Amino acid sequence: MLIPFLFLFGPTAASAQSNFYKFGIGAGAGATQSFADVYNKGTSIAGYAAVDFYFTPYFNIGLEYQKGEIRGGDEHDANVYYREFSNQYQAIILHSKVQLGTFVDYQRSGFLNAIRGLYVGTGLGVIENNHRFSIRRSEILNETFPGLDYSIEAFLPLNLGINIYYPDRVGSNRLVLNINYQTNIAFGEGLDSYDNSIKTFKTGMPDMYLFLSAGLRYHFGIIGLSRKSFRKY
Repeated sequence: MLIPFLFLFGPTAASAQSNFYKFGIGAGAGATQSFADVYNKGTSIAGYAAVDFYFTPYFNIGLEYQKGEIRGGDEHDANVYYREFSNQYQAIILHSKVQLGTFVDYQRSGFLNAIRGLYVGTGLGVIENNHRFSIRRSEILNETFPGLDYSIEAFLPLNLGINIYYPDRVGSNRLVLNINYQTNIAFGEGLDSYDNSIKTFKTGMPDMYLFLSAGLRYHFGIIGLSRKSFRKY
């Protein structure tokens, strides 16, 4: 007689199951900002396209392609030694991201369900720097600045963002709004075309650029089954 009451009132372990699509494609655009060896930070625009593979609904690896402009400095400003650059870049990034939904029981909380798409991620990228406008020489200072107008180098991407899911008529999460804040730390000196090995121009920090973007993702293809255990009272 006690056994039914134990199941009714006692805490039990339950398992939730859900289907998810293992592939995703997406595209978007946003703003770039440089943090390099010039005094003035510059902003510009870039776009991206991405393809992802999902091991679980909230953990994936993927490839991202970026193309746009990174700019900074001011050739009329003495604070930057009259230096300015415009990098018409393109980059390929191999990334991995893990979302909050991996760790929390969002099915029992409306708030957690709304933010289950919060994620962090990192990976490895390769950027092609192509400087079509770069002040290589200052006539005022009578000095030529060392550096390259073209280079290829690796960088470390750090992602923080959120996926906002829009279920279809049968409850599948096919369409996703993505907002992403990406910090990219370069391993070389080609991002701004200026080699900071000269003491005058050293900042003590690696060259970086930020990319704040918004885009849409679409999930499709092979269907996987997710099993998530949680405590039920």
